[in-house]
Amino acid sequence: MRNTAKITTAVLAAGAVTFGLTACGSDKDSGSSDYSGPLVVAASPTPHAEILNFVKDKLAKKAGLDLEVKEFTDYITPNTATEDGSVDANYFQNQPYLDDFNKKRGTHIAPVVTVHLEPLGLYSHKVKKVDALESGATIAVPNDAVNEARALKLLAANGLITLKDGVGTEATPQDITKNPKDLKFKEVEAAQTARSLDDVDAAVINGNYAISAGIKPAKDALVLESAKNSPYGNFLAVKEGNQKDPRVKKLAKLLTSPEVKKFIEDKYQGSVIPSF
Repeated sequence: MRNTAKITTAVLAAGAVTFGLTACGSDKDSGSSDYSGPLVVAASPTPHAEILNFVKDKLAKKAGLDLEVKEFTDYITPNTATEDGSVDANYFQNQPYLDDFNKKRGTHIAPVVTVHLEPLGLYSHKVKKVDALESGATIAVPNDAVNEARALKLLAANGLITLKDGVGTEATPQDITKNPKDLKFKEVEAAQTARSLDDVDAAVINGNYAISAGIKPAKDALVLESAKNSPYGNFLAVKEGNQKDPRVKKLAKLLTSPEVKKFIEDKYQGSVIPSF
């Protein structure tokens, strides 16, 4: 992707999170009110960075916004980098995930505007229909608290399992009360769920990782999360207090523009759904 730094999880784990981020227009500390320079936004590659790059290429200049996009392949660094000021904002997550992250890590990230929903789906290389899953089948699920609960709710909504009442966004396999197919669960990092498809009978995969793997959620999913009344819309987020940044306000307006809505609908064909 043009002018976009791709940062792999392996590199991040090796301690390269700084990677010159402060040299890219966001070296102010979090308490500063200096909003000059480009707005640096951390994003997952697909679809978030793609949407941001559409804004950058087609809309930002006319709006007077200097936008810089940085890709991250994990779900942790975008928030920690936003917290420490290495980037100005991020775009990759939903409210239940952010609530859990802030609580567990003591960060102060806040949503600005919701842009889209990526329906979670169940996929398989071994069966074509969910009913064809055999007894004892192994299903890969994301291992972070919110997405694992979301995956289990998807399975429960489609009659594969039953969960305890009121488990909410913290459900784990231990909260399963009925499992008629005696399904087994393999907990893996969300980014690895698509890669696990050859090793398991099925996998619950986040929409962005499915699309990155060449999967078409609207077409390929055995079952797909309903978009109706979903709390899982993905939003632009900043560190608390930076909502007033005029650059952030410009980006929020552009991300919810008719042009972006059309781009999402045309490019993703129902695999990503505008939330505005």
